Amino acid sequence: MFGGFIPKEGRFFELFKNLAAHITEASIEFRELLAHLDETEKRVRNIKDIEHKGDEITHATMDLLHQTFITPLDREDIHELTSTLDDVLDFIDAAAQRVLLYEIKNIPNEVRELAEVCVQSAQKVQIAVGQLDNLKNPEAIKKICVEINRLENEGDHILRAAVAKLFRDENDIKQLIKVKELLEILETVTDLCEDVANIIDGIVLEYA
Repeated sequence: MFGGFIPKEGRFFELFKNLAAHITEASIEFRELLAHLDETEKRVRNIKDIEHKGDEITHATMDLLHQTFITPLDREDIHELTSTLDDVLDFIDAAAQRVLLYEIKNIPNEVRELAEVCVQSAQKVQIAVGQLDNLKNPEAIKKICVEINRLENEGDHILRAAVAKLFRDENDIKQLIKVKELLEILETVTDLCEDVANIIDGIVLEYA
């Protein structure tokens, strides 16, 4: 008799998928921002709009979590996964804001390389999240998580090499500071994607 008061648990997975899709969309838009700096303001607005939509999904997920008596996953897992996905989107937005606010016009190749790693990580996250509602093939999900971890290592390598190059070759201190911060924010995006992968790996281990 209480069934009508319990929201359908499947909604959580749809919300996860939508949030992950927004991360991919924002990462691609950031990559395009770097390729079209003459469109910086428009691209930054686009990313901010995507980030706002992601916030709405995050809030909806948390509201659903509070309203749902029986959840399809552990409550802590739902909360942690949602929060970390939201953090990924926030840091992509932060990177875009830095390009605009710092008026960065000279983008080193390493920044573009790291942005591409962010896109690949986001796409893998989207695939992994998309399979959470069907854990019949846990090994496939685990392989995706391993690939996300590999991409994080690649991002870390790009960051270290890029910062070393900056301190060796960049004479403009302001430019050095701006680019270094941008690189660190992008590398944090890959770190957070790895965090998502670790959360998903834990869910697979528990439920598959």
